[in-house]
Amino acid sequence: MLKFTCCSEVSQFAKPDKAALLRGIQRGYERECLRVDTNGKLALTPHPASLGSKLTHPWITTDYSEALLEFITPPSTDPNFPLQFLREIHRFSAAQLKDEFMWAGSMPCVLSKDADIPLAYYGTSNSAKMKYVYREGLGLRYGRHMQTIAGAHYNWSLPQAFWQTLYDNFKSDLSLQEFISDRYFGLIRNFQRYGWLIPYLFGASPAVCESFLQGRKSDLDELVPGTLYGPYATSLRMSDLGYQNRAQDQLHVSFNSLAEYTSALEAAIRTPDPFYEELGVKNKEDGHWQQLNANLLQVENEFYAGIRPKRVSQRGSRPAKALRQEGVEYVEVRLFDLNPMVDIGITPDQSQFADVLLLMCLFRDSPAISAREQAENDENKRRIVNDGRNPNLHLLVHNREQPFRPIAHELFDDMQAFANMLDVAYGGDAYAKTLANLRQRVDNPDLTPSAQVLQQAKVHGGYFKYAKQMAQQHQQSLLQDPLGAERLKEFQQSANDSIQEQQRLEANDQGSFEDYLARYYA
Repeated sequence: MLKFTCCSEVSQFAKPDKAALLRGIQRGYERECLRVDTNGKLALTPHPASLGSKLTHPWITTDYSEALLEFITPPSTDPNFPLQFLREIHRFSAAQLKDEFMWAGSMPCVLSKDADIPLAYYGTSNSAKMKYVYREGLGLRYGRHMQTIAGAHYNWSLPQAFWQTLYDNFKSDLSLQEFISDRYFGLIRNFQRYGWLIPYLFGASPAVCESFLQGRKSDLDELVPGTLYGPYATSLRMSDLGYQNRAQDQLHVSFNSLAEYTSALEAAIRTPDPFYEELGVKNKEDGHWQQLNANLLQVENEFYAGIRPKRVSQRGSRPAKALRQEGVEYVEVRLFDLNPMVDIGITPDQSQFADVLLLMCLFRDSPAISAREQAENDENKRRIVNDGRNPNLHLLVHNREQPFRPIAHELFDDMQAFANMLDVAYGGDAYAKTLANLRQRVDNPDLTPSAQVLQQAKVHGGYFKYAKQMAQQHQQSLLQDPLGAERLKEFQQSANDSIQEQQRLEANDQGSFEDYLARYYA
């Protein structure tokens, strides 16, 4: 196991005056979920107009499909705000769905043909067309069914005062901006080493409707007709069957530095791929755009990773360019499944655990990741998501097979200091209690959400029946807790404002789509 970069750093921020800087941590969530009809089938209706414009609304949009809602919370230094606000979004949205409801699980409902999954349509502006064509390209390259998977992303950043204090003590030769990016990338590398804890502790997709495989073969067992499952699986969403892209394995995107990361992504969006060239940027029969380009990646966000360095950039600005020029602003953790037992899909202990894990990853020594170690990290995650609850599970540590439980307990031991640090910052013992409760899942896998979801799928006669029933229950509970009149008015106004903003963009749009893309890639 790697040790900590500097024990004095850890002890310094454990003191009340320095720990207080952690109260400036900003957090936010993005939660995806499918709209389904009363039969539990994928909704084919347009995005409800009463939810506003999915192009310009700050909190309510769609991801890949017209039916794949995405809810976004603003960043906040209040640890409780993201889930409180997310619940308000759900309460507002539930009332707008009429005869539809929000699917409860990460893995989708029963799906029909790939072509029947509707792409999200954002309007007539060039930026809207770019989003639509990008989705056309994803469907063309990887299939639309993969894009119906839903999850939760956790956005997390440390405050400037924390970074300034750490920078002053470290006496680095780097500029402050370079130092911050360098430490965030160290955090990311350690997350690649230890992030498998998240799908083990919070994975909630051990089963899937057979229709999702679209005829592909798998090693899954049959639970009941129509439902396939992994006996010890934690997160099929993060397995090779789920939201993964084996075609990207040869990209070799390095997280060893900001320069290496952005250079690899820049190269990928400019390097032609013979297969994508053969498919054609435009349809050969009718000439409509079906990809943004024929390169390895259409845009940087097409690269899938369990955690990403991020920076807020202006509309139409490329992420890698913004990162290279201005540095890392926050990280996006992408490994959380939706918990179908919870009406908003996310529990408070997820963010509390993520806070602790991310701090440990920041302070722990983080050397560059070699090709050998990257293969080891990938294999460990593969074992956890496919076989994480197996009592005989082993993980790889420096080329050696080691039993899972001692490794997990050692990490929990090391995380204790950071749970204590956060409890000093906020007062109380919430983080220490969360860590103690979650630690029980290491020795008792039946306490994990994946085990509980699998048990309920058996009781209900399959994954589809269980997820549908939970979705209906959640819809009822949300409708029974409507927003107050003033808050409802605010949400309605935000929807109206977003529609007007889309109309303004379309009215002021200038130039051809080709010119718009050329400026974007310049």
